[in-house]
Amino acid sequence: MSDIAKSSFSIPNDDALIASALEEASIPTLMMSMIHMSGDASLLDDIIRPAGAYINEYQGYMSEEDKAVVRVRALQVIKAFREGGCTLPSPPSQATIHRMMNFIVAGDVPEDYVPMMLEEMELDGTDQRSDAWTDEVPAEARAQHKVLVIGGGMSGVLAAYRLQESGISFVVIEKNAAVGGTWFENRYPGARVDVGNHLYSYSFEPAHHWTQYFSQQKELQQYFEGVVHHHQLKQHFRFNTEVTGAVFDEVNKEWIVNTIDKDGIEERYVANSVISAVGQLNRPVFPDIPGIDSFAGQWCHSAAWDDSIDCRGKKVVVVGSGASAFQLVPTIAADVGQLTVFQRSAPWMFENPIYHTEVPQGKKWCLQNLPFYTRWFRFLIFWPACDGAYETVFVDPEWSHQERSINEMNDFVYQMFLDHIKSQVGDDEELLKKVTPDYAPMGKRTLQDNGSWLSALKRENVDLVTQGVANVSAGGVTAGDGTFYPADIVIYATGFETDKFLWPMEIKGRGGKLLSDKWGIEPSAYLGITVSEFPNFYCMYGPGTNLAFGGSLIFNGECQIRYIMECLKSLMQSKNKSIECKEAVHTDYQQRFRELHAQLIWEHDSIKTSFYQNVEGKVTLLWPWKILDMWRWTKEVNSADYQFEK
Repeated sequence: MSDIAKSSFSIPNDDALIASALEEASIPTLMMSMIHMSGDASLLDDIIRPAGAYINEYQGYMSEEDKAVVRVRALQVIKAFREGGCTLPSPPSQATIHRMMNFIVAGDVPEDYVPMMLEEMELDGTDQRSDAWTDEVPAEARAQHKVLVIGGGMSGVLAAYRLQESGISFVVIEKNAAVGGTWFENRYPGARVDVGNHLYSYSFEPAHHWTQYFSQQKELQQYFEGVVHHHQLKQHFRFNTEVTGAVFDEVNKEWIVNTIDKDGIEERYVANSVISAVGQLNRPVFPDIPGIDSFAGQWCHSAAWDDSIDCRGKKVVVVGSGASAFQLVPTIAADVGQLTVFQRSAPWMFENPIYHTEVPQGKKWCLQNLPFYTRWFRFLIFWPACDGAYETVFVDPEWSHQERSINEMNDFVYQMFLDHIKSQVGDDEELLKKVTPDYAPMGKRTLQDNGSWLSALKRENVDLVTQGVANVSAGGVTAGDGTFYPADIVIYATGFETDKFLWPMEIKGRGGKLLSDKWGIEPSAYLGITVSEFPNFYCMYGPGTNLAFGGSLIFNGECQIRYIMECLKSLMQSKNKSIECKEAVHTDYQQRFRELHAQLIWEHDSIKTSFYQNVEGKVTLLWPWKILDMWRWTKEVNSADYQFEK
């Protein structure tokens, strides 16, 4: 619920409790709340101010002395607000809000970003992304238009919320037993989000309960279940059911969708529109290793965790060193008897000292009780990761250090990341060589590190192997150099079928065209959402929409569902039966997508392998433009981009 939407605020009559909570507050965020409570923006001109903003740094590099002064002032402001009946004065003007944005990040928030950030923060209590339609779409048209959503993860729950809000009839088909998607499936030890929780949550459903800044799987799963319960969405979900295929009926302009449940019972749905919300990291992939089926012990993929596995005291082999292994290995390293990690490619990582840190009770109190504190804290998380790194991913063909970086700014990142690794490795030159990546930073998924990864690799009971896996046998794993590593348990942290969007479903559009054939090895969609030859079909988290250098997938999802709702609105208002992206529009978009990616780091020569790339080395997963561009391009639908049919 938006702060301003509360009928009233309530500040406890306990000054000691408030003062204690302020000791754990984000001071820059607190200062913004003070302005809302007092109506006095003069502190924006004060000498005491944040000195900078950086990802996961919430105190603005302020001195302890300055923070103490702000706390004293804040207590007086809060007391005065309480004694005045907790009534907010007139809200700050938009010009003042812009000054507040600049103040809290100690920099310049460009004018063209202000509307996006205002929408994201909802300071006026208005959900501008809402599609709670009124007379603009007749109620009868809404009731008659049936939508089927494939997938009940983050995107599927979001789609359900917006569809219910608009009054459209819909059903969500989910293959698992509950909502949550990746957070239902990825239950391996240590699984957690790598975007701060206070940003990795829906804008319309901020949460104050997070126990950690980067919460673990169980708490994330509970959040999505809570959203479904709070908004009474569960009645629309069909669990333990998979979509096997969908065919577009060109005569009736409808989708015929076939499903099968866990008991093998098949069912057919008829829908006017289909929204795919299946995700990109959805189907685990096992490596093609000789003898993989011959292992006599327990083995599983990290994304299909076997709850019967107990690693304590066992010889464990982990194949992979990407994001999942990065979380799994430090979690189990102290408990196993012997741990062997097979690394194909060393990951770049950046320092995040609060990656495993609990949110203090005082911070939670501020989030729950102080006006607009939640919204400004969300802004403080979002802004440092909002397009600020965009220039670091453009390849400078004249740059002289192409073997390690792609431009001057990227080389600064290289040095910073390398220094962070060196500071942990010490004088172990052999380990340093193993854990130093051989590609430009940001060219693959960059991981957040609080020191736990390298601390785990330095343990006496842990071996890091870089020769690759030659084969698996009944008793263990043999490396490329012939060394045999005995194992009781083998865990494959080897990623997903990223080049098979919507696999294994068969989606047939106009003329019986198979979507998998249309896409081939290079899936594409206009804005990552609509596909020519596939009317009334939409993708969330579709091709080319994954995060590249900042932001949050939930922000991306909210942009995408708004665009989809605008497409549905355009269709119903036109009184036509189908809407389809024009072939020329789709082709032009994909050409611009390809041309831009050719200039960016993810297709750089130093990137030999990456799950971002297809077999030809072309990137199909990542959004190559700015976050601002996604927001702008998905606000409205240009009807000229589409063809309508009755």
